[in-house]
Amino acid sequence: MELLQCTQLQKTYGRGAAAVHALNGVDLTVEHGEFTAIVGASGSGKSTLLHILAGVDKPTGGTVLVDGVDVGRLDPTRAALFRRRKVGLVYQFFNLIPTLTVEQNILMPLLLDKRRPDPDELRRLVSALGLQDKLQALPGQLSGGQQQRTAIARALCYRPALLLADEPTGNLDRKNSGEILDLLLLCHRSLGQTILLVTHDERLAAQAERVITLSDGRIVSDRRRG
Repeated sequence: MELLQCTQLQKTYGRGAAAVHALNGVDLTVEHGEFTAIVGASGSGKSTLLHILAGVDKPTGGTVLVDGVDVGRLDPTRAALFRRRKVGLVYQFFNLIPTLTVEQNILMPLLLDKRRPDPDELRRLVSALGLQDKLQALPGQLSGGQQQRTAIARALCYRPALLLADEPTGNLDRKNSGEILDLLLLCHRSLGQTILLVTHDERLAAQAERVITLSDGRIVSDRRRG
């Protein structure tokens, strides 16, 4: 069953001779439970596509449906609610709130919705991510890998329909990068989490079930492992 469907998705910045076509007719579907990597050179449109899927940016043309919702038609308030409840976002830079503890950062999406966290669910999540001893620490007291684990836990605490990861290992060394990839694979395999990973690292992309290559705003390759 399709979770994500993009039809002739376009994004243009500027006008006339100065126009830049970041996305130029992207057709894409992603099934529930897939782990898909999107690769391509800098400027190929990877991050633009991810931001549109998350409702952070709007397409110039075409449609994008996520879990049956036309994301491109949402106003800013509804887009923010949709992201918080349906889409988990993990960036290269962790975007943690420095004055909040690890536990408070993780639970932020639930607290914004005035929802009580499930203690057992929280315990399982932080245990799987190796954060059980760091819940009362501040982000500044964590290593880079631990901060990214916290960002992943925050993205997953709502059990989103789709997890979007934009260069999640780009700010980490090789060891921590491998650990973060292992955690994403664990979330995919144990929770059935649908993941869309944007990366320039072919080594990381090779671990995904499906690898899509973008060039000049177009899909030029779409291959599945095996």
